[in-house]
Amino acid sequence: METKVLTAHVPLPLAQKVDQLAMRLERSRGWIIKQALTAWIDQEEERRRLTLEALADVDGGNIVDHQSVQAWADSLDSDEPISLPR
Repeated sequence: METKVLTAHVPLPLAQKVDQLAMRLERSRGWIIKQALTAWIDQEEERRRLTLEALADVDGGNIVDHQSVQAWADSLDSDEPISLPR
């Protein structure tokens, strides 16, 4: 696999945490950074997918109006909460 060197300035406390983690896990700093960057990118890609899915729901009219949600939330403290709006 081809690689590319990326350079980033990070605050010293964060760099120290990376070093500590690398020592504890007996891994290189590069391995720690690669794992963290991969996890963050995966999280951002999932967030984008969920956002696009939600926007498609809105475009398709699959929404619940604010008043229905508010009425449901207000009923949660009552003896007989209403059903979750659909």
